[in-house]
Amino acid sequence: MTAIDLPPSLLATLPGRSYTDPAIFALEQAKIFEADWFCAVRSADLAGPGAFETVQIGKESVLVSRGRDGKLNAFLNVCRHRGARLCTSETGTVKRAFQCPYHAWTYGLDGKLIAAPNLTGMPDVDRTEFGLTKLHLREWLGYAWVCLADEPPSFEDTVIGAVTERLGGPTEIDAYGIDGLALGKRIEYDVKANWKQIIENFMECYHCATIHPELTEVLPEFADGYAAQYYVGHGAEFGGDIKGFTVDGSEGVDRLPGVSEAQDRKYYAITIKPGVFVNLVPDHVIIHRMFPLAPDRTLVRCDWLYLPEVVESGTDLSRSVELFHRVNLQDFEACERCQLAMDSRSYVNGGVLVPSEHHIGAFHDWVRARLA
Repeated sequence: MTAIDLPPSLLATLPGRSYTDPAIFALEQAKIFEADWFCAVRSADLAGPGAFETVQIGKESVLVSRGRDGKLNAFLNVCRHRGARLCTSETGTVKRAFQCPYHAWTYGLDGKLIAAPNLTGMPDVDRTEFGLTKLHLREWLGYAWVCLADEPPSFEDTVIGAVTERLGGPTEIDAYGIDGLALGKRIEYDVKANWKQIIENFMECYHCATIHPELTEVLPEFADGYAAQYYVGHGAEFGGDIKGFTVDGSEGVDRLPGVSEAQDRKYYAITIKPGVFVNLVPDHVIIHRMFPLAPDRTLVRCDWLYLPEVVESGTDLSRSVELFHRVNLQDFEACERCQLAMDSRSYVNGGVLVPSEHHIGAFHDWVRARLA
């Protein structure tokens, strides 16, 4: 059955090869991940000057570090001499500079070339021009967002615009004070599935009654198959006897001070393309960051954020962490189950979207447009 044969209630998905073809994945790396704003690093993870983290964005290794002026910088993790990988560790701290282990070309925390063997005998070498390749960086919601494009798209229109589109206004998220929250827990998931599988799963709740018993107990309306982000400004309400966003519905921690009565006892989900999920509940925030590594492999870093005093007090957060940890495991298992069939002859032309999933069709249109 092709798209033109479908009844009006169904929409066609992307074809199976969109999730397996290395050529398509390479195109996505170039035209999506290396062209858009990418949520790379949590700012607080880089506490002082010289602290750094390396992340994979598309085909590039990116070095994010804090300078002596306290600001974050992002560079391609490549020595300008012969192209050696500058930093091979995922995280670390340097005292004053980054030095290439191959020929000892040395770069300041601002990326400027400051030393190299026999450099004084080459007075025509411009130390800024031959410094590290600097990338665009914006800090928002307590994270460093990096863009590899020479001319980045508008941060306001794309990143903040996704929040506006979902919540109905750009300031609705301010009530949660995310940039002032502290990391209570971080879990990494190595998912054997294409990055689009994960986004599509997060955007719909047609599967919720089937695989999320704990989540639908806390958010009963999800059992009806409609995800909260299907409606602009809509938050899924807690069940009548539910006290908090926890695995057993028991009471959580103190409500975030900026959260209004209208936002209380509600869950909001936001997708920021190409790979960030923001989950808002009254007492904490959960942020997923996706790092696509291969057509069939995606690293997902999930942060649970709470008020600093809650984290510092040693409060037991396990019941609130466990709820979404189970949701993650259930979702990622489902994504991996789908990934296994993407090369099947049965899925050559793709599958279908039911009415409660029609908004995923807009995501597919976005992907097609970016790769066109």
